[in-house]
Amino acid sequence: MNTLKQLLHTKHCFSGLCRALRASYVHSALDASVEVHSPEQEVVIALGSNVGDRLHNFNEALELMNKAGISITRHACLYETAPAYVTNQPHFLNSAVRAITKFGPHELLGALKKIEKDMGRTDSIRYGPRPIDLDILFYGKFKVHSDILSIPHERIWERPFVMAPLMDLLGSSADCDTVTGWHSFSLHSGGIFESWEKMGGESLIGKEGMKRVLPIENELWDWSQRTSVMGVLNVTPDSFSDGGKFLSVEAAVSQARLMISEGADMIDIGAQSTRPMASTISVEEELDRLIPVLEAVIGMPEAEGKLISVDTFYSEVASEAVSKGAHLVNDVSAGQLDPNMLRVVAGLKVPYVAMHMRGNPSTMQNSENLQYDDVCQQVASELYSRVKDAELAGIPAWRIIIDPGIGFSKKTEHNLDILMGLPNIRAEIARKSLAVSHAPILIGPSRKRFLGDICFRTAAEERDPATVASVTTSVLGGANIVRVHNVRDNLDAVSVCDAMLKQRRSGNR
Repeated sequence: MNTLKQLLHTKHCFSGLCRALRASYVHSALDASVEVHSPEQEVVIALGSNVGDRLHNFNEALELMNKAGISITRHACLYETAPAYVTNQPHFLNSAVRAITKFGPHELLGALKKIEKDMGRTDSIRYGPRPIDLDILFYGKFKVHSDILSIPHERIWERPFVMAPLMDLLGSSADCDTVTGWHSFSLHSGGIFESWEKMGGESLIGKEGMKRVLPIENELWDWSQRTSVMGVLNVTPDSFSDGGKFLSVEAAVSQARLMISEGADMIDIGAQSTRPMASTISVEEELDRLIPVLEAVIGMPEAEGKLISVDTFYSEVASEAVSKGAHLVNDVSAGQLDPNMLRVVAGLKVPYVAMHMRGNPSTMQNSENLQYDDVCQQVASELYSRVKDAELAGIPAWRIIIDPGIGFSKKTEHNLDILMGLPNIRAEIARKSLAVSHAPILIGPSRKRFLGDICFRTAAEERDPATVASVTTSVLGGANIVRVHNVRDNLDAVSVCDAMLKQRRSGNR
């Protein structure tokens, strides 16, 4: 069942329950003078900014909320939206978070107003420009009505720039009674899902007035426009495909220049092999291999406007690489091989590729790590668990890219099921988090052994046609980034796939 069908099914399931709950929750509405006194409540807070460095404003607001006792647990996607009501002002960034707090509703309002003031917000035109706007959408299962506070927020149901992030904070399956209560506040029997659908739903995303974006370098990347190609640059002696070829800085720079000339959008530099049974090297050795090449590649005139990724599972390597100019961190372990990785990446404030793998490169193909009943369902569930840890460590969902890990803890049949089953992976993740289900998917089948086994190609460089077939399938199934060794041929495949997808979308209008 794809995500849309799943939401429609869930909407009908909610209808009866919401009707029953709506009556009970309206009787629990709080009088203006009443505060909630309970250990803690789950809340939803919307964020908006259109003055100054909007993304910096968001980062600062999140940090101040956590310090104030508003513990953020989940993040929506990030949206760039056209202004509403007062239209002659800059575009906004919008998002929302779920959080846990011991504050009562009016105490929470006071804490948020203090953050707004501390960040430079002043009284101005209503709906006008502001460095930060923090609104309480929901407070537990309660309704609150006073002279200064209304919960649920009275304008939720008319604002797409609020509804889209709110939807992201849900799963297609309600994860607790509090969420079921939020659905009961909707104006429709199908809960928030039906309210969003009647507003226009996903059809609103990607248009000029509302784009789902990922912040990278100094840009806001709308990954829905076309598929990106990531070129692989291994500066290792033992990688399965090109180990030993690019050990010198000169050879590595020449290869990076070639891939950029062939159309690569990103270059992923790895200084430690993660092939099956690869030996682990130290942080120091990895840095010795990586940093000279990284600095040389970033310094190339041809690299201007291109994104440089560092492929590492060490937090110290990630930190040093970003300090030298790398734009994103690509971690095959999704934080499992270095307990500091998630915390460090949260502080670096760069995009994070979280990949699915069981064990480590030397154990990932052990029999116990190859046991799946439903590989797409289990990969999705395990990957979401890693992303949830990343969010709790402070990496917002809007900075996360997911990778199902082709060739890592997978047999041939598992890899094939994943290549054909990306929509199923998204739908399974959507059961728990619509935000994470919207994240860009990176897929990396390039020249891997399972392709050689299928096509009887023992030499890795002979597997490029098989790679093209795998890339084609994955892009048509929803992949947003393809990680490849042969940029030229795969870019052609990606371009044709993007054209077909564009044609399909135009035909559905």
